[in-house]
Amino acid sequence: MLKRIALSIMVPLVLVVVIMGCGKEKNDKEQSSNEGNRAALVTLTQAAINEIGLKTEVISRKPFTKFFVVSAKVLANQDNEALVGSLVQGRVCKVFVRAGDYVKAGQELMLVEGLEIGEIKAGFISAKANLEYQKANYERQKTLFEENVGAQKNLLETQNEYEKARAEYNAEKNRINAIGLTDSEVIDGKSNHSDEHGSGTLPVKSPISGVVVERNVVIGQSIEATTTAFKIINLSSVWIDGQIYEKDAGKINNKTAADFIASSFPEEPFKGKVTYIGQVIDEKTRTITLRAEFSNATGKLKPQMFGELRIPDENNPTALLVPAEALVKIDNADYIFIQKDDTTFEKTPATVCCAQNEIVEVTKGIKEGDKVVVKGAFYLKSELMKASLGEGE
Repeated sequence: MLKRIALSIMVPLVLVVVIMGCGKEKNDKEQSSNEGNRAALVTLTQAAINEIGLKTEVISRKPFTKFFVVSAKVLANQDNEALVGSLVQGRVCKVFVRAGDYVKAGQELMLVEGLEIGEIKAGFISAKANLEYQKANYERQKTLFEENVGAQKNLLETQNEYEKARAEYNAEKNRINAIGLTDSEVIDGKSNHSDEHGSGTLPVKSPISGVVVERNVVIGQSIEATTTAFKIINLSSVWIDGQIYEKDAGKINNKTAADFIASSFPEEPFKGKVTYIGQVIDEKTRTITLRAEFSNATGKLKPQMFGELRIPDENNPTALLVPAEALVKIDNADYIFIQKDDTTFEKTPATVCCAQNEIVEVTKGIKEGDKVVVKGAFYLKSELMKASLGEGE
């Protein structure tokens, strides 16, 4: 009997405790939620808003060109690069330039002397003299034949000798031109450095204008036709190579503009355009070589210099954009402030994607029509942190 009475009293008591516990848990959750909302809100007076110069902007989608950013390296333009040497065997008797010197196309770099050079010059002079003789002889026989005092046989013989002499002359002329000599330099001796050994010397000239970056010869050195005496490059334009993923290759063509940001000049973008897209995919990295050509009138870009190549995505999408100043970092996460009413601003997590010229694309956290704080966000962050510290105390 007593047990029944005890049970009848305890059951209602347990139900009361459970109900009270549930109500308390619900109230705790609501209170926590309200505190979280309050922690994300900052309220300012109108005077404070005016004092800090706080500004907002209604967000809308705007055109935004994304860029492929790849590591890249500066290379010499091979169209403006030359390896120079003597095309015949000989000995270096004079050198006129040093590494670092700027030279013009046709400027003499060194003098080489040797027996073969003298033989080549002599062969040309002999062929030229023979051609002149055979030409005069042929013209004389032609005149006699036209005046009916010369035999046709003599005319044909002299014509044959003339044609033969002309062929020999052309062969010798091509030979001296091949080693870098002109007719006047051989016949008239017109050289900047003629001396008693002039008939056996060869002036080696630069084929392009540019800077001597290598000098590999000294006076008295014997050289062969395969010896590279000088390397000259013209850096008025350069190539810049990078690697892009195969999935992006179809978005680029040979007319695509490109920017290059050199590590040495981070605040000075260089402008160029894509000139070559590789045809072979690297098996390991799944990338393709991309080459762009850049004007380098200032000479700041040097071969082997590193930097970033930025190529625009030609899809030209639109995006939700905010100034970089609108973003604040809190616990290593990005946040923005959205204006809720005239004096209240809410801290909102933001996911950012690309940045360009102090403009940032936000992919999550805002929508069109939101009023985002674009100036004064750092002040709101400070106020928010003060409020959090005050509640903690």
